[in-house]
Amino acid sequence: MATLTIPVSGMSCASCSGRVERTLAGLSGVEKASVNLTTSKATVTGAISLEEMVTAVTGIGFRVPSVSEVFAVQGLSCASCVAKAEKALQGVAGVSEARINLATREASVRFIPEVVTFDLLQGAVKKVGFDLIQLAPDAALGDLAEAERLKEHDAIKKRLFSGATLVIANFFLVHWWHLGLDGLIDMSRESNHWLQWLMITPVQFWVGWHFHASAIASARHGTANMHTLVTVGTFSAYLYSLTVLLMPELFAVEGVAAAVYFDTSGAIIVLILLGRFLENRAKGRTSQAIRQLMGLTPPTARVIRGKQAHEIPLSEVLVGDKIVVRPGEKIPVDGVIREGVTAIDESMLTGESLPVSRGPGEEVIGGTLNKTGSVTFVAEKVGRDTVLARIVDMVQKAQGAKPPIARLADRIAAIFVPAVIGIATVTFLVWWFFGPEPALTYALLNFVSVLIIACPCALGLATPTSILVGTGKGAENGILIRSGASLETAHKVDTVVFDKTGTLTQGEPKLNHWTGDEQGLLLAASVETKSEHPIAEAIVARGRALHSELPEPEAFEAIPGQGVRARVAGKTVLVGTRLMMGEAGVDIAAHLDEMARFEEAGESAMLVAVDGVVSGVVTVSDQVKEASKKAVERLQGMGVEVVMLTGDNEKTAQAIAGELGIRQVFAQVLPGQKSERIEALQQAGKVVAMVGDGINDAPALARADVGIAIGTGTDIAMEASDITLMAGDPNGAATAIQLSRATIRNIRQNLFWAFAYNVILIPLAAGVWFPWFGILLSPIFAAAAMGLSSVTVVSNALRLRRFQPY
Repeated sequence: MATLTIPVSGMSCASCSGRVERTLAGLSGVEKASVNLTTSKATVTGAISLEEMVTAVTGIGFRVPSVSEVFAVQGLSCASCVAKAEKALQGVAGVSEARINLATREASVRFIPEVVTFDLLQGAVKKVGFDLIQLAPDAALGDLAEAERLKEHDAIKKRLFSGATLVIANFFLVHWWHLGLDGLIDMSRESNHWLQWLMITPVQFWVGWHFHASAIASARHGTANMHTLVTVGTFSAYLYSLTVLLMPELFAVEGVAAAVYFDTSGAIIVLILLGRFLENRAKGRTSQAIRQLMGLTPPTARVIRGKQAHEIPLSEVLVGDKIVVRPGEKIPVDGVIREGVTAIDESMLTGESLPVSRGPGEEVIGGTLNKTGSVTFVAEKVGRDTVLARIVDMVQKAQGAKPPIARLADRIAAIFVPAVIGIATVTFLVWWFFGPEPALTYALLNFVSVLIIACPCALGLATPTSILVGTGKGAENGILIRSGASLETAHKVDTVVFDKTGTLTQGEPKLNHWTGDEQGLLLAASVETKSEHPIAEAIVARGRALHSELPEPEAFEAIPGQGVRARVAGKTVLVGTRLMMGEAGVDIAAHLDEMARFEEAGESAMLVAVDGVVSGVVTVSDQVKEASKKAVERLQGMGVEVVMLTGDNEKTAQAIAGELGIRQVFAQVLPGQKSERIEALQQAGKVVAMVGDGINDAPALARADVGIAIGTGTDIAMEASDITLMAGDPNGAATAIQLSRATIRNIRQNLFWAFAYNVILIPLAAGVWFPWFGILLSPIFAAAAMGLSSVTVVSNALRLRRFQPY
């Protein structure tokens, strides 16, 4: 019997807490249940699991809050290690999700904070032979992993140099007579073997100690990993050779002394270390893009305190500080300019190569480069709240995510090492009982070859390295990919739906025509002061140009997709579409032809009615972005169908679509109907990406297979979408799909070669082809091939760094 306590969100009254208490009390095995409304916690005593409690509470509409944290994991070496560590974390009561990235050696864990402690998580990981490290609150994600990589690089380099020196020296001993060295120094075969033992023993025990320590730790917990294969394989060769050295008559065949294989043991360790060394160097380049982002912010800021400017560490900058930035310096934090005009290079964040002009009242983003003028701005976001910090956080979380394509590799990796040990054991027995003499020697060498050749390092690196490089490359191009799943789905997209205003167009409409008198326009402008629609801004701007002070409207009402109404100076004023006027009983027949002419020219035409009578027609146009036509052409050239979605009338929408070359248009779509249009395309078998501003289009972005927000990195845009385009360029949608296709293609190549490598070489290592072709694979060549496979996978992933949008 146990007593369990969980937090419960959403209980606002006594009846809510009573409902939760009754639900928990009714569960099988529960002896007592109580709920504290003040602390929002539920406690149960009885034979019940935490998962049953959570399911019961969420099943009646309440929520058990959870948090997601990232930890560093030490001791990972292969895909099977990842599988074991993930399983251990997922086995902790209160953990709902655990994902580990082998490339970054980071674990992302979602858990109930009231139930799960770091000690519980660490204890679970330690039981399977690994170590969990809690990141400091101010530590940037990835810093610890990079520091560990550099530490590992130096340790491998030192051991590799020592091991290689001894193995090369041992090579001359092995081939002493073949190289004619016995003419210089004559030694007996026994003396030669003892010298080999002397040279290889440090390699076996010191150079290879990292492998053996990891294997021992796993064995203590009843598990196995890649290092288990290396340890069993090398010690088999080493101990066999030592036994031959101590008891040569035991393995002699027909008077011929048995050979020793110290060179095999040493060479395997050195070659695997060489592979690890090359892999480590290559992995350092996979996260180069994200480290460049993290290094964008300057270490100090020039802050005005009192009447003087003081240079202080960036960590000491506070919200509200006035900061001075001179030409050629980087913006330290996010803020709003108060004095000065300048041009700022935002290319590392947005992918836009040209500097953008910024002046008083405009925002600046930390990490961007001030090109020309000196400016003073007020800090609004500092530390982890800045746009750059959020971008780094989002990219690193995406790099740690697993796309669905990785699930097959995970399932195989979970059983791979035990399966390999089984195959190697069968190989040993078959050769020992049925192989030619010396049967034991053949059995041992093939046993070792199978163990070494099958190390699943390449399998574990196949997906995360490509994700790491692909998402980093996206960040370089101003494309933020939210998760591995969205990255994978994007490559399947065959239909892209663009919202018109602010996406394909500038989003800054200008008033072109007004057919009524000045008083009617002033009344319309007064009503529109309460509206947030871009078209309203154009009408208000013209009204204020005529009269600086507009009357205050009363009883304002906005009708989505139709228009607005209000009372101004005692008059009822309507500004909107034909539908709105028709429902209000306003006669518009005399103005229909006039509206049609404007709309055929690509202008949005609306009617203004005062006290039930049309006062005039106002037309507004929104200029198409220069990049929009190219974006449409690129997508269509990729075989992707392009659709435009707008609330504009059919004629205006068709005029803009015709200019851009878009053949399918959904016009006069109300905001609430956008997601329905997306759903209709999906039901027709399309894989749909929706491109919008991330705010108005949130339902459609959520409904689409892939939501792509065009924005400037605002919180809402990044939260609402699967992919965020930092620049306002619709070309980013095509680039995102191209990058997704390139990344998934790269992952498939890696997985193919990782699987094919094992499928082809394990039978060769086991000696399957020996009866027909007399072919056997030396354990030394097996070690070289195993190391090369990992290097090949990482190197293939690095090809994504050359990705260029086309």
